[in-house]
Amino acid sequence: MNLQNTIKILKVVLSVGDDSGIGPEIILKALCSSQIPKNIDIVIVGSKKNLQNTYKNLRSLGLENLANPKNLKIHDLEISSLDNDPKSSYGNSSFQYLTKAIELVKQYPNSALVTGPICKKSWSLAGHYFSGQTEVLAKACGVKNVGMLFTAKSPITGWRFNTLLATTHISLSEVPKKLTTELIHSKLDLFKDFCHTYSDKPTLKVAGLNPHAGEEGLLGHEEKDWLNDALITWNEKNKDIRLFGPLSPDSCWNSSVRAWNDKNAEKHDGILAMYHDQGLIPMKVIALNYSVNTTIGLPFIRTSPDHGTGFDIAGKGIAQSQSMIEAIKAAVEMTNNLRLLNTH
Repeated sequence: MNLQNTIKILKVVLSVGDDSGIGPEIILKALCSSQIPKNIDIVIVGSKKNLQNTYKNLRSLGLENLANPKNLKIHDLEISSLDNDPKSSYGNSSFQYLTKAIELVKQYPNSALVTGPICKKSWSLAGHYFSGQTEVLAKACGVKNVGMLFTAKSPITGWRFNTLLATTHISLSEVPKKLTTELIHSKLDLFKDFCHTYSDKPTLKVAGLNPHAGEEGLLGHEEKDWLNDALITWNEKNKDIRLFGPLSPDSCWNSSVRAWNDKNAEKHDGILAMYHDQGLIPMKVIALNYSVNTTIGLPFIRTSPDHGTGFDIAGKGIAQSQSMIEAIKAAVEMTNNLRLLNTH
């Protein structure tokens, strides 16, 4: 293979996540799927021994559609245990896997990162005080304005469903305090850039914070006091964007349901949600296992399955791998879209 062809092949670096969760299982299931793009180079960062043990266990349960670790590229990391505490040790290992994976992605200009699920509590027990992988990525890349975007491609219509969060892993009581004009503008800037990889003139919607988007101040004052004006001033500077909002949150995603299921339905490019559950509940209800978490604003594409560690089902062979498959597919598609955009 000549050097030019090697450069064209996309490298996907895949960090395992928490070894005691379903991460190793869904990786072995996903990597034997015919849905995974063929012309990519996948490197797994994690414990080779744990992946081998996971494979043996799943085979003993009668599962056959699995990738054999001996046929996979694995950047093997065996991390020493911490204080005989399994939970903190698993947390430390998953943190080190992510750190090494970020390091590898930075080394290859044509690469993307896919991360397995981690346990935030285990990270904390191990002394790694981050609210999630997104925050680690932002710090490692020296980027302040990043966005937690959830995306899914409909297997029915092929439409890509995007929901960006204005605030992420904070308590509900803190949300109104964190929301500002500057924050909304920064998130819309990120959203615009992301959607431009798909559309020349994106259509974006913004959900209100309060029921009925405040009902002109009767059910909450944020929309009336500043959010309406924030959207108007941003749109005046970004006239190539069709912007709607703030919309009543209870009906904001109705059009997403139609676009997911009906090829002839009117399409939009994304919705900005004010807080975590406001965006994730409709996302997970509509897209089910096709939803993927991605971090926008980084110098590379990062995706992750839109679910947790699944400790209660780990080792039972019943974890679904579709979200991991979709995370890999999305990483490849998004990176290729960026490459195509950058050539124009």
